[in-house]
Amino acid sequence: MPKGMRCLRLLVSFATWLFFAQLMWAAHVNPHTLNTKKAKSQKIRESQSTRRHIRRLARTRVTRTSVHTRRHRYHERFFTSSFANDIVEADMTAGEDPIVRQAAIDALGNMNGTVVAIQPTSGRILAMVNQRLALSSGAQPCSTIKLSVALAALSEGLISKDTEIALGRRSRMNLTMALARSNNAYFEALGRRLGFEKVASYAHQYGLGELAGYDIAGEQAGTYPQEVIPAKLGGVGKMCSFGEGISMTPLQLGAMVAAIANGGTLYYLQHPTTAAEVANFEPRVKRQLDIAPLVPEISDGMMGAVEYGTARNVRLNFSEEEILGKTGTCSRAGTRFGWFASYANTSIGRVVVVVFLQGGRATFGPKAAEIAGHMYRNLYDHKFFVAGPSQPAATTVVKISDTQ
Repeated sequence: MPKGMRCLRLLVSFATWLFFAQLMWAAHVNPHTLNTKKAKSQKIRESQSTRRHIRRLARTRVTRTSVHTRRHRYHERFFTSSFANDIVEADMTAGEDPIVRQAAIDALGNMNGTVVAIQPTSGRILAMVNQRLALSSGAQPCSTIKLSVALAALSEGLISKDTEIALGRRSRMNLTMALARSNNAYFEALGRRLGFEKVASYAHQYGLGELAGYDIAGEQAGTYPQEVIPAKLGGVGKMCSFGEGISMTPLQLGAMVAAIANGGTLYYLQHPTTAAEVANFEPRVKRQLDIAPLVPEISDGMMGAVEYGTARNVRLNFSEEEILGKTGTCSRAGTRFGWFASYANTSIGRVVVVVFLQGGRATFGPKAAEIAGHMYRNLYDHKFFVAGPSQPAATTVVKISDTQ
């Protein structure tokens, strides 16, 4: 081979080796050393492609060495017990239906709560277990307030049971599903559309913020705000989804559900305390509500709550008759509340059952629904839906009362 050719081949080999050596050096260069005084003194000259490669390496190292913060899950702390003993000692029971009362006591067990059973066609309280709690100033109604809001929106013609409301870019829901699943966003949207004045006006029509009973000793009226709660607390939206700022009693909720069950008659609730009062019982009408056409619109949602929604725990104990209801769960100042208001819709008759619980982590709406299911089971096993409650000896005359 000519001498010139050998020299050329050597030159090419050397150039090739130098090229790959530079690549290897660029791949293993430490970007942090380039900022040191030693690196500066060496005056390393980098090609444009090498600088890009170094920047990519630096970004990769930052990603790999990033600090991972621990996520702390918030646990609400409760200071009220979900359980209690001797809650019925002060109850006045002489005028109550003994079968209904015993069914309620057995269902409630040792839970810290109250059970109220009402005859919706007369307003007679058949049983009231733990009367001190039932007649107290009440508590936040939680999601049971949605019954009042739904009736208000239906009365105003804003919706029907099938009207879908957009809850997001890809989410829509109608009244039936919103009641069954207790969807907060749906009822917040309804509240904002109605506005506080209409929401409050209908709530007062349905008996909130006033005494539900007629001459019941010790009953308190709860509270309903005279103006919308501050925006920082959620405004009218939270009032309509969680009952924020409202205090409702079990008797008020029972009277409203009884009006739904009977088609629109809001009775004064009466609690006979003697056999003579039972014999001479006379229903008293507080006012007539124009909700008869709306009851079928709201019934599907209340039925759905029991069949597949938040109140399906009713079916753990009872499935023989149709039950319609609404649950509620929320908490305030270290106490959790669990509500369930319902009525049994049988071919023989109807009975309204309201369960209200207060306590800690063991207290919530589905637990109240489970207790109601247990009570319905007890009533069914004792033939209550066939025999009905004990009736006054003579035929009663309904009296309409404007005031107490």
